Amino acid sequence: MNKKSLKLSRRQIVRGILATTAFGLTAKFGTGCTNQASSDETASEAEPIVVGFIYVGSKDDFGYNQSHAEGAAAVAQLPGFKIVEQANVPETQAVQETMREMIEIDGAKILFPTSFGYFDPHILKIAEEFPEVQFFHAGGLYKEGMPENVGTYFGYIDEAQYIAGVVAANNTKTGKLGFVAAKPIPQVLRNINGYTLGAKSVNPKITTQVVFTGDWAAPVKEAEAVDSMVNQGADVITCHVDSPKVVIETASKRGVFCTGYHTDQSALAPKAYLTGAEWDWKSVYTQYANLVKEGKTLMNGEIPHTIRGGLPENFWKLSAYGPAVSEATKSDAEAVKDKFANGTMVIYTGELKDNQGKIILPDGKSYQQTALELETTDWLVDGVQGSV
Repeated sequence: MNKKSLKLSRRQIVRGILATTAFGLTAKFGTGCTNQASSDETASEAEPIVVGFIYVGSKDDFGYNQSHAEGAAAVAQLPGFKIVEQANVPETQAVQETMREMIEIDGAKILFPTSFGYFDPHILKIAEEFPEVQFFHAGGLYKEGMPENVGTYFGYIDEAQYIAGVVAANNTKTGKLGFVAAKPIPQVLRNINGYTLGAKSVNPKITTQVVFTGDWAAPVKEAEAVDSMVNQGADVITCHVDSPKVVIETASKRGVFCTGYHTDQSALAPKAYLTGAEWDWKSVYTQYANLVKEGKTLMNGEIPHTIRGGLPENFWKLSAYGPAVSEATKSDAEAVKDKFANGTMVIYTGELKDNQGKIILPDGKSYQQTALELETTDWLVDGVQGSV
């Protein structure tokens, strides 16, 4: 990025009445109204709102970064917005410099640094330096006392993984599933647990073998993990890594089925791909953009610091079913999807044990998706072969 001398426009953000239906969430927000100066409206119409997106990997990685880039592209199509992007930015001091450049050179007022490791200390540090800029981070890591211009968001994609597990269970012949995972953080563990519980709802004897690679992008280790699990009998493979490309392609080459994550990877394995848990960042980022355009901000309390959503809030979707998925399996999966859509489906219900035999939930108890206990998940459910 070439630096050049620019005067940054300090556009005053117009405050408006907060719609309680924003993001379709049930959280109760305060409402209020203020006078809107016509000069501010004129400036807002004349100058696009610059939104910056930062990715830790390639925008065409068939995975995490591509899913966010697709969301950014949706914002770019909205009237009154301009996006700037930077890919392959490591989770180091480099992301701080990228954020500064987007703010000082490009005039960005909204930033979406998307990688998990960007948050602490990098986003928190830059947010303090630029209190008029809003920072939104994927991962749900915001806590009280952090800068008021920082917000986090994440979705209940373990719901989609649950359905993928249902599909996997209906297609396995060995009763052994494989899961390649990056790091044992709560979001990853919830996906492993959701996938396994979905599979066990079809066949309680099904097991899921988990291999943690230790990094978000470790293609050699990912391929080795798939080979190892297939050698041990796993015949459906899935993952939670930044780019599922290697996992999906390796599973296909080994002649086993696979389910995807982040985006649609069916083109990589047309015959082996069953379905996938996809993020719908196009919907999420469009909703954020509309809130910002209405004058709502984190700083005035009209955008929540933490936003969560599931299927009703359009945070996730399923990949189309592959050719190996029977009509009966599709019907089973769609029935579960309908329950998530109407709010009657609960993944975590008792009696629920972890894979060490400890009771997580006694009979008659359950965790709704909003349960704080799930935010700090450090356990794997019974049926998962592996340790945290």
